[in-house]
Amino acid sequence: MANAYLIGHITVKENDKWQEYRNKVPATLEPWQGSLVFRGRLSAVLSGSHQHSDTVVIEFPDMQALDDWYTSPQYQALIPLRQEAAEMDLLTYEA
Repeated sequence: MANAYLIGHITVKENDKWQEYRNKVPATLEPWQGSLVFRGRLSAVLSGSHQHSDTVVIEFPDMQALDDWYTSPQYQALIPLRQEAAEMDLLTYEA
């Protein structure tokens, strides 16, 4: 089985709401064995263009686990808060 990765490119709009969202996400990952791989701020764009300032990478054991997490009632309940807190592009990859 291939590991699956969620990559989020983020521009924070409201810091307090973003912190609340970030604090609530880890509990939603646990049932699907999701784990934070990387969270950081953009340093430079060496080629092309990129509109967001932050990136997060979350690893799952497989794409089914990632999909189950994203569609779970626990995570779906956080989406309105996420939308208020930040602009975000979410991408999935298998490796």
